[in-house]
Amino acid sequence: MYVSGFTIARNVVKADYPLREAVFSILDLCDEFVIAVGNSDDGTLEFVQSFNYPKIKIIETVWDDKLRTGGRVLAVETDKAKAAVNPKADWLFYIQADECVHEKDLPVIRAAMEKHLNNHQVEGLLFDYLHFYGSYDYVGDSRRWYRHEIRVIRNRSDIFSYRDAQGFRKLPNDKLTVASCGAKMYHYGWVKHPDAQQQKQLQFHRLWHNDEYMEKKVAAADTFDYSNIDSLQKFNGTHPAVLQDRIARMNWSFDFDISRKKMGLKSRFLHWIEQKTGWRVGEYKNYRLK
Repeated sequence: MYVSGFTIARNVVKADYPLREAVFSILDLCDEFVIAVGNSDDGTLEFVQSFNYPKIKIIETVWDDKLRTGGRVLAVETDKAKAAVNPKADWLFYIQADECVHEKDLPVIRAAMEKHLNNHQVEGLLFDYLHFYGSYDYVGDSRRWYRHEIRVIRNRSDIFSYRDAQGFRKLPNDKLTVASCGAKMYHYGWVKHPDAQQQKQLQFHRLWHNDEYMEKKVAAADTFDYSNIDSLQKFNGTHPAVLQDRIARMNWSFDFDISRKKMGLKSRFLHWIEQKTGWRVGEYKNYRLK
């Protein structure tokens, strides 16, 4: 079984993405790892080159900044990285620059890859998600956070990155049939110093909206306001080992009253149903679970 990892990166230094931690969190599972580095102005290429690991292959790309609608450029760049993997790969493991896998889940993922290796009805593996917010002590638990997504796919040319690169589909535009791999993906996109978080928000919105929208809708602030969140819960588990140095360097404070719910009546009711039963009413699923 041959496994290729892949991801994309652009201006990750400026917005303090944990890219190195993301890559090294799954590197032991991969026979190679492709990083597509887009044209950056903050030393991202040099940062990635500093990883200096034999398994890592770097390709340089140029992002089309005109592809703003729906974050389309993210999917285009992800497909460039996917196209650069070794043709003999059986599975492709995609991870985003703000995601990490806990080392305790690596054997679980490998076992799922081996179990489904020769069952080609399974086109990908599904992960459960933990979305950290504000600090490493809180996770989002409202309907605004997606609960599952595909991160391992077959090495097939008909499988492509979908919409803003959140997940994958196959030609012409069909959902993949997937199996749950039984592992979690730790998402840290909302955990960084408020100044860096604001830089990330500016970068993100520029991938979705034109300059006029940016001027009218995106706050021209220096610091991100973490207080505007609907619902969080305390995280009582452990973080991946690759995150420990970053956690130790945390230089801001964030505290949240988990009893506070900034929700309307309908959202409160749907949230209550989900907390009691585990059922998310009307949940969007970009996959077919086998």
